[in-house]
Amino acid sequence: KRIGHALRAAGGVEAAANAIMAAVDQGLPTVPNLPHALLRFEYPPYPLWRRQHIPDLARPLIRALYRVDDDSAAPIPPVTSTPHDQPIRLPAQWDELEAVTLAFPVHHAPLQPAHRAMIDAIREVARVDVLIPHERYARLIPDAANVNVIVMPTDDIWIRDYGAFIGHAPDGSRAAVGAIYDPLPNYPQARDDSLAERYAAHLGIPFRKLDLHTEGGNVWSDGAGTLIMSDDIYDRNPHLGMDEVDARLQQAFTFERLICTPKLAYEETGHVDLLVKLANRDTVLVSAPSAFPINRVRLIDAMRRLERAGYRVIELPSPPPYLNWLVYPVWRSYTNALTVNGRVLVPVFGAPTDGRALAIYRQALPDHQIVAIDSRAAANGGGAVHCLTREVPR
Repeated sequence: KRIGHALRAAGGVEAAANAIMAAVDQGLPTVPNLPHALLRFEYPPYPLWRRQHIPDLARPLIRALYRVDDDSAAPIPPVTSTPHDQPIRLPAQWDELEAVTLAFPVHHAPLQPAHRAMIDAIREVARVDVLIPHERYARLIPDAANVNVIVMPTDDIWIRDYGAFIGHAPDGSRAAVGAIYDPLPNYPQARDDSLAERYAAHLGIPFRKLDLHTEGGNVWSDGAGTLIMSDDIYDRNPHLGMDEVDARLQQAFTFERLICTPKLAYEETGHVDLLVKLANRDTVLVSAPSAFPINRVRLIDAMRRLERAGYRVIELPSPPPYLNWLVYPVWRSYTNALTVNGRVLVPVFGAPTDGRALAIYRQALPDHQIVAIDSRAAANGGGAVHCLTREVPR
C-alpha cells in the first residue's frame, strides 16, 4: 500500500523512486504473526536494470530506483594471457596472502560501507585490489595505503564466484584457472566470465580455462590435498557424469581427496561456503542443524561426512532464514568468512546470534584477530564476506 501510494503521489519516475527508497529506509513493516520475521522488504543487491525480459516501461523506474546514471557497460577489452596446462595447488586461506580482490559495488550504495570496512581490515595485513568499471568511481574508494584501484569492468559484485583460482604450479610459480561462469540465465555475464583471465593477465600470471561450470564459492581447499565442495558441482554439469566432473577437476587442481557435502535446499547458490568454513587443517566450522529446520537432515549429513574425513567439527549458530520481497530466499551464514594473514573477517547480521558466533571464532582461532563485518545488505544477495572477496597467494 505504501509503495502504491508513493507511485500515485510522486510526480514522475525519479520522484517515485525516491519516495520508494525513503519508505524502505524508514523500514517497511513485516507481515505480523510470522515467526522470526520470515517475510521482509529489504534492499535487494541485484543489477535489476540489466535483467533480461524486464518490460521496457519498467526500466526507467528501476534505473532511477537504483540511482544508475551510467551503468558503464564497457565492452570486454582484448587480453593476451600466457597459457599453462598443469594442475595447480590451491592454497588454504591461512597460507600467506599477497592480496585480496573485490569488485566495489558502485551501483549498490547500501553495500559500500561493508566494502569500505573490508578494505580497511584487509589493507593493514595485505594489499587490496579494488575493481571498478570506470575511473569516475575511484572517488568512492578510500585513499589509503595498500589499496590498489583497478579499472576492470564486471557485471556483478560476487567476485568469489567468477574470479580467478590462483595457486601454485608444480615448479612453485603462480598460475591461474578460470571456470565457466554462467549460473544466472536472466543476466548478462560475459564480463564476469572473462574476469579471471583479464585479472591473471594484469598480474602477469599464466592462465588456463577450465571446461567446467562452477563458482568459487563452492570450493574450499586446505592447501594440502583436500577440496571441499557441495554436490552442486554435479548439478551445474548435468551433461557430464560424476567421474568426468572429477577428472576435469583433477586436470585443473592437485588434490588427493574430494569431500562433497549436500547443498542446502531452497537456497539458490548451492555453495559450500554457506554451510562450512575451514578454520585450519584439522577444524571446520559448520552451521548448526538446529538453526535450519528445513535443512536439518542435510546439515547433519554434512557434519557426519566431515567427521568421517577426520575433521573436528564446531557448530556455529545461524540466524533464521527469511523471504525478501516474496521472491528471494535469504540464508545467512557465519561460515561465509575470510581468513587473511592472521585476521578473520566474519559477517554479522544485526542478529541476536552475532555475539555467540564471534565468540566461537575467537575460541576456535585464538591466534587470529576476529573482525566483524556488517553484512546485512549483502546477505540479501545470497552471500557475505567470503562471496565478495577473492584471495591472491604469495
